[in-house]
Amino acid sequence: MEDSVRYAKKYLEDMLSFFGLNTDIYATTEDGEVIELNIPSTHLNGFLIGQRGETMRALQFIVSSALKNQNYPCTRVNVDVADYKRQRADRLAKTAEEWVKQVVDSGKPYELHPMNAADRRVIHRVAADAGLASESVGEGRSRHIVLKPSN
Repeated sequence: MEDSVRYAKKYLEDMLSFFGLNTDIYATTEDGEVIELNIPSTHLNGFLIGQRGETMRALQFIVSSALKNQNYPCTRVNVDVADYKRQRADRLAKTAEEWVKQVVDSGKPYELHPMNAADRRVIHRVAADAGLASESVGEGRSRHIVLKPSN
């Protein structure tokens, strides 16, 4: 596992240096399954995050693919730039609380807009904490959550 983390950290640092960003990346593991790579805040935050985090997801994919190609056992990677993902999850959780309140008050299911897997996990967690049922429906980019009152 340590070899996977070291390789992923070095690979991402080398890739960023190609863009002129020489920075030290903080690397850890989550539950021994996911390699967490945190890029500190720099003048390239917007570039590295991309529109709605698309560039970060692309970086994750590239590093994960490099790990797979080198036959490392741990290949799941999470890249975060300047705590963007944590802050986004916090904002989304606050919005989800409003959606949950709406379902509790009305007693009717509420369909959310399509979102990525990480955002859906945040919504599922908030719904479960509030005692609501939640279900992911749809395929691919149209996958979304339906919040339902628990009976």
